[in-house]
Amino acid sequence: MVQDIAEKSFWDKYPPLKPFAQLARWDRPIGFWLLFWPCVWGAALAPHFQDRNFQYKLWPIFLFFIGAIAMRGAGCTLNDLLDRKLDAKVTRTKNRPLPSGTVHPVAAVVFLMLQLAVGGWVLFQLPNTAIMIGFL
Repeated sequence: MVQDIAEKSFWDKYPPLKPFAQLARWDRPIGFWLLFWPCVWGAALAPHFQDRNFQYKLWPIFLFFIGAIAMRGAGCTLNDLLDRKLDAKVTRTKNRPLPSGTVHPVAAVVFLMLQLAVGGWVLFQLPNTAIMIGFL
């Protein structure tokens, strides 16, 4: 049987945050790396990015990192909210925070809104063209 949630993780040190970390899949970082690296690669190819000093390159990279974590977590949270009844019937996913009852759906919605707010904050730090593309 394939286990969906690892028994031991970094988040064991922070018991109140652990269910939310599992909900956002922070215990499995591959998802946000798959969002982060294309952003950095695209920025690195932009002519104005190549002409700037190193210190001016750190801020957008930081924004991409925070945005990737927030938006991947928001996507996972929304997916779990929508699929919680189905997840409860599947052996692999029945121990996730929503089907197992460790996170109440209302708390998950609040957590989703917080993640979307962080993603929105990141978006509004970017140039106007990026904001318009972000809305599309």
